[in-house]
Amino acid sequence: MHRAIYSTILLVLCLMAGGVSISFAATPLIKEARFWTAPDHTRAVLDLSAGVEYRAYSLPNPERVVVDIKGAELRASLDGFEKNDPVLAAVRYGKPNPGTLRLVMDVREKVQIRSFLLKPMQGKPYRLVIDLMRSVDEEKKVVARASEAKQKTIVIAVDAGHGGEDPGASGPHRIREKDITLAVALRFAESINKTPGMRAVLTRRGDYFLALKKRVAIARAAKADLMISIHADAVKQRKVSGASVYTLSEKGASDRVAALLAKKENSSDAVGGVMPGEVEDPLVQSILADLIKRDSLNSAEMLAEQIIRHIGQVGPVKYDAPKHARFVVLTAAEIPSVLVELDYISNPDRERLLRSPAHQDRLAAALLDASRTFLKEQGRLPPTQIGQSRSGDRSALRRTSPGQPTT
Repeated sequence: MHRAIYSTILLVLCLMAGGVSISFAATPLIKEARFWTAPDHTRAVLDLSAGVEYRAYSLPNPERVVVDIKGAELRASLDGFEKNDPVLAAVRYGKPNPGTLRLVMDVREKVQIRSFLLKPMQGKPYRLVIDLMRSVDEEKKVVARASEAKQKTIVIAVDAGHGGEDPGASGPHRIREKDITLAVALRFAESINKTPGMRAVLTRRGDYFLALKKRVAIARAAKADLMISIHADAVKQRKVSGASVYTLSEKGASDRVAALLAKKENSSDAVGGVMPGEVEDPLVQSILADLIKRDSLNSAEMLAEQIIRHIGQVGPVKYDAPKHARFVVLTAAEIPSVLVELDYISNPDRERLLRSPAHQDRLAAALLDASRTFLKEQGRLPPTQIGQSRSGDRSALRRTSPGQPTT
């Protein structure tokens, strides 16, 4: 027996001396666990040190979801989910055998499981995504709510960019784009709903990931009259500032800046975690032909011009005319759609303003006034609808000149 041990050691030493490297596979580690609550599902995201083999399945009586991960070790807390989550009641773990880590998710109702492994990208590690899908169809709810009032109201789809696993850009003080866009979107939607004859449909209402084509589907299903997608830009040069507005291009980007921005925004699905094979390219010739036929591109251009004019009363404007690129979120053929970059979150001064509730109110008021002016010019609103902003918003717009700091 001793001879066998000595022989093995001697063999290893000889191989190493001969330049042959021997590597031992590292144990995959679960380094972090995050949970996101969306209206129609709850998502668990596990950050991994390496790719893994796993199996996800459900068990009844009581209802629970089991995830068996081969050879993994847990190095993260599992209690980061919302305690009032409509789906997830508890998460626990164990080792049914030495080679398997088992996660058990106790659920409040029967769910469908959707799971997939994401490879490293844009600074993110391997990620195992487990979606617990509810039977509630939030998209149908949106349609029902919008249909109730559609006979006599203008419906505006308000899209808060990014969310959940996809934080978007970050400022010097780590303010995240996804939080700014949601804050402004909620204020904008509130101001729309306070306006007679208008109603807002939010694509997302909280901090969770929403695929780009899902955003388009919600707007389309609600039969929205307009769609405004809200974002905040970032570049390496911290002094750059100003808003910009984009519409869908029928041929390609208007310039290199627009092309790079579209590429970044369209990568949200990959960053946020869309199941492989789920992403489709909506920019086919038939859709573009339909856009041209319905005159949506021209209408979107007019809306974009109004937004530039009104938002310029709140702060600086980077480009005084709309730019164009192939943004997936703007591809609802029948809806004039624009993407608004409120400002550069990478600029410390603008970042401070973007997180200010007062400035967020002013931005929301500018978006509302621009939308109503456009709709009035299109004959969709009577003249009496224009100029009915809340007095506080109006006075704020009068006090602020382009580029002047606001607090």
